[in-house]
Amino acid sequence: MPSIAYENWLGERSAGLDEIEGAHRVIRGSGSGRRAATQQLNQAYAVLLSSQFQGFCRDLHAECADLLGLTAGASMSQAIYVRNLRFARKLDAGNPNPGNIGADYNRLGLAFWSAVDGDHARNPRRKALLERMNRWRNAIAHNSFDADMCRATRPTLSLAEVQDWRKACDGLARSFDNVLRAHLLSVTAAAPW
Repeated sequence: MPSIAYENWLGERSAGLDEIEGAHRVIRGSGSGRRAATQQLNQAYAVLLSSQFQGFCRDLHAECADLLGLTAGASMSQAIYVRNLRFARKLDAGNPNPGNIGADYNRLGLAFWSAVDGDHARNPRRKALLERMNRWRNAIAHNSFDADMCRATRPTLSLAEVQDWRKACDGLARSFDNVLRAHLLSVTAAAPW
């Protein structure tokens, strides 16, 4: 059984991402107007994907912190423990890049990225794709594109590239859920979900 955060990733969050892919199918034609419109959609899709993945990561972290808090003892200690796990959480204000994710999840008592990399052979590549997605997210949000993001003088992001990032996020979300389930089980001796 998956965590609530992972169920939401597969359900509500995935449905929102599917809607923007559906918008691609609505745009017809092959002229420069279509290319400009699809480029805007691709950029919007990248930002939305980053946002949804950040929300998933934050929700999963909160779910884990709450479960660990239940094992802390007295109710006052529980509240303090959970508050400390969530204090200055990087995912509350920063992008869901590997550094921010690792910093937040390591606070739960595990070497997070080592465990995630060990969960699936593709995860190191997925982590690199996650980093690239966040570079694009920042370039779009701050209107500051590197030379490697541009063809001629315009930023060029393909639908296929955003779809690859989404597949990477899907795989990472599944591994995050697996790794944290195993970690919480080892710490609490009870299946968390």
